[in-house]
This record gives sequence, C-alpha cells and structure tokens, in this order.
Amino acid sequence: MLQERSIVQIADNTGATLVRLFAVNGKNHRRSVGIGDTAMGSVIKSAPHGKITKGDKVMILIVATNRKIQRADGSSIKFSANRAVVINKGTKEMLGTRVFGPVAREIREKEENKKIISLAEEVL
Repeated sequence: MLQERSIVQIADNTGATLVRLFAVNGKNHRRSVGIGDTAMGSVIKSAPHGKITKGDKVMILIVATNRKIQRADGSSIKFSANRAVVINKGTKEMLGTRVFGPVAREIREKEENKKIISLAEEVL
C-alpha cells in the first residue's frame, strides 16, 4: 500500500522516472492505494527529452507494489519496487506507448486498463 509522500518508479516511456504521491484518489478519504488504484503525484525526476518534465503534476495508475499481495487461489506475489504508469486525467488512458517490466494481474479487472495489459512485457 502506498500513502501520500511515497515515491514511485514510472514504468512507461513518458519521460518521468520518479513521482512522489501527494493525493490519493477514491471515496471516503482513503489514506492508501494499492494495485489498480489511481493517485496524483508530482514528478521529482525525469528524462531530459521526455513529454513530462520535473515538477509536472500527473495522474498515475499503480501496477506493482513492494507489499505482498494475497490472491484468491492462496498464492501471493511481491514485486521488487513500487511501479506506476502515467495516465490521462480525463480519459484514464495511458500517455506512454510502452510499458517496461512486469505488471500485476489484478489490474486486468478494470475495463480502462486493457491497453496497459496488452502493452506490458510480462503479466504476473
């Protein structure tokens, strides 16, 4: 689970590298987000010639977390880093054209995430 001020690596080719969360999106003033949830963040590190630069405010979708996830079949999975993908605020579509690294299977449940699953290198 990620909270405000958590640092997340970006797993796409938009130009952002690291993002610090400053707001959690959702109902009832949630304090944390997990895989498949959206949050707002500020870019703290970016590539030199990317679409997104340092200081930009972006909406992200969490695709992997350090915390262990318990699945319905009894198995569990844990990723090596907190990773996210930058999405558009209005349409909730991915801004990048590639997704790097593994992505959790849990994000497949939402309809707007189909493009992320199809572009991912590996779905675990």
